[in-house]
Amino acid sequence: MAHGAAEAIGAPPAGDLWSVAMSAPDGWIVRPEVATPVLIVASAYAVGWWQLRRRGGAVSGWRVAASAGGLLSVLVALSSPFDRLAHASFAAHMTQHLLLIVGAAPLLLLADPFAALCWALPRAIRARAGRLLRPGTPLRAIWRGLTTVSVAWVAHVAAVWLWHLPSAYDAAVADRVVHDVEHLVFFGTAILFWWPIINPPPRLRAAAGHGIRVVYLVLAALQGAFLGLLIAMSRETWYHAYASVEDQSLGGLVMWGVGGAVDMLAVLILVGCYLGSQDGEVPPMRAW
Repeated sequence: MAHGAAEAIGAPPAGDLWSVAMSAPDGWIVRPEVATPVLIVASAYAVGWWQLRRRGGAVSGWRVAASAGGLLSVLVALSSPFDRLAHASFAAHMTQHLLLIVGAAPLLLLADPFAALCWALPRAIRARAGRLLRPGTPLRAIWRGLTTVSVAWVAHVAAVWLWHLPSAYDAAVADRVVHDVEHLVFFGTAILFWWPIINPPPRLRAAAGHGIRVVYLVLAALQGAFLGLLIAMSRETWYHAYASVEDQSLGGLVMWGVGGAVDMLAVLILVGCYLGSQDGEVPPMRAW
């Protein structure tokens, strides 16, 4: 039944999935609705960085590299071959989601993009944007509320679990619009999730303590591991779009292993920054 469903939605046949994905005439083409905003953001970041340099400011090289890595993660995840692989393989679909959640989202926040993007705007629009983000404005209050530790954690975890319900997941695989909504929700809630950890400007509050952020990440890793292991250990396929229990098990292990590894890497960085701050090497609350 699952194999028939996969064929019905136009998934590539089983076998050498990568060869099937790359054999299509569009190759590595990225959909215009994906490529256009990515190119706009990249161009605006470059212009803003240049404007900052002209005025004596600077954006460190590693932040520029992080922005490039984040944008590249989006392009790769949503490229045509990966999209076809995601319709043929659950493990590939998990990799696609992880590129957005633990690749693109934290890298783009680490790039500290908002100053550069603001300087890319015309002066009048830049001043208006600055007024919208002043303390006491509705936009700042809403964003401050959404990036609260508890709200951001619950929003992201709920999104991941709800979209992995069989009815929601099969709907996303079967319908392009629903699939796009799924990606937007994953990416948007991932931005919320990583915000309290990285705390990029404009800073809405003092950064949470290192201990709180470590607990936040460990709990996220535990719930991700639980969901991944539930999927990996199931003797039946959860989703009609995929016929292979082995592929589903591999996808669950990818979710558990890769997602947990990134969370634990972030924990180690936080612990290192805390120890450095205790020794006076890293200014407190400026670890990132």
